[in-house]
Amino acid sequence: MPAGVAAGHPATMEAGLGVLARGGSAADAAAAATLVSCGAESILTGIGGGGFATYFEAGTGQVTCLDFFCSVPGADGDRTAGPMVPIEIAFGGVPLSYSIGGASVAVPGVPAGVAEVHRRWGRLPWDRVVEPAIAVARSGVALPHQQAHTLASVAPALVPGAGAEIYQPNGRLLGGGDLLFHPGLDAALQALAEEGPDVFYTGRIGGLMVDSVRAGGGALGPADLAGYRVLELPVGHALLAGCHVFGRYDLNGLVDTIGALPGTLPAMPRGDRAVALADALRGYGRQRNGDTTNISVVDPDGNACVVTTTLGIGSAVWLPGLGVHLNSMLGEGELITGELVPGERMSSMMCPLVVVDDAGDLLLAAGSAGASRIRSALVHTLVAVLLDGVPVEEAVHGARFHVVDDVVHAEPGYPEEELEAVAKAGYHVNRFDHLSHYFGGVSAVGRAGAAGDPRRGGAGRLLTLPETG
Repeated sequence: MPAGVAAGHPATMEAGLGVLARGGSAADAAAAATLVSCGAESILTGIGGGGFATYFEAGTGQVTCLDFFCSVPGADGDRTAGPMVPIEIAFGGVPLSYSIGGASVAVPGVPAGVAEVHRRWGRLPWDRVVEPAIAVARSGVALPHQQAHTLASVAPALVPGAGAEIYQPNGRLLGGGDLLFHPGLDAALQALAEEGPDVFYTGRIGGLMVDSVRAGGGALGPADLAGYRVLELPVGHALLAGCHVFGRYDLNGLVDTIGALPGTLPAMPRGDRAVALADALRGYGRQRNGDTTNISVVDPDGNACVVTTTLGIGSAVWLPGLGVHLNSMLGEGELITGELVPGERMSSMMCPLVVVDDAGDLLLAAGSAGASRIRSALVHTLVAVLLDGVPVEEAVHGARFHVVDDVVHAEPGYPEEELEAVAKAGYHVNRFDHLSHYFGGVSAVGRAGAAGDPRRGGAGRLLTLPETG
């Protein structure tokens, strides 16, 4: 299994590769890359958000899933949240309703989660893991054209308040190739390097967070931050083509979907297989614009760490002087599955995963962005790699479809004979005329390469070590 990194931005990928080259573990590289993504991919994620990590330990074969997603505020009991601010986001030509503002902010988990990944499995000193993110925050990065298209859609959540200086300088939205720069983010990351994650929970940045959220009508308080903990989750397991897929049990049911695929899938004619995939993916009609990113890392020892993080759509609440945007999880209607109880974790569709063979050896580390399309994107990628033996880059770049009720939304290049079979089975086929952000953003490292998703400006590369002898 080669070492490598796949991520949602070239700068994120390069940071992870650099840490691996300096002797860091998969956990070190994934932690460093996640923090870099907070500046390089802030249209999709940020340190004020939450996420999940799946870690594979080569020496023992153990898989661990960590939950550092956002939790419900209100434990202080001294504040009732005010109304959220409704906005509409045009995505794929369809207007979708969201809510932002201070009342949409849940307790963030990224600082605690990244630090916990490093504490459990890291080798390098903490400050060296944070160092690449500080450097990127100081210099800024070029905005990929694909993420510039996303910015045009989600601007109503990103531009209000302090976001205008970052995403719409001089009154013009950033375009592809423009410099994305967050004034003050380097100071927030420097504090994280020097004081550890507690600075965001019981320290001075935590205090600033409470003041900023409450000024915007939110309920988040000191007890919410002080009580936040990273959780270890049960690990789900499913078989696909004789390979073992491990990941958390997510809101979208990815592991269960894989487990429900027919055991005869590898031998099916392509048209029948497409129908079986559509049937398995059917019934999840939630359509949301997931501002999410994923990082997949494999180190030279065969350990793997896959991290998926998100801000939601973004709350338009920024920490003054620190370039930190806070999440909007309480305004994400599809994540509200019951009563909001202070301290409880919110639900999510994110599902970073690993795949191993019968001998317990790693075959693939993968995850995806894309909210309700995460499941579709990963199922298509896994089928291509595990059933068809397709190289990782080809699998990640390849055309996909996503099912909403009886409609199969398909990208150009998906085999026409398979779509005809799906149509004969009773589905309406909606053919897109371009590869789209809509179909998720996979990043994966496997035995046949590494790849980030071109739909979101991703990048992947295997580690090249200097020759010895």
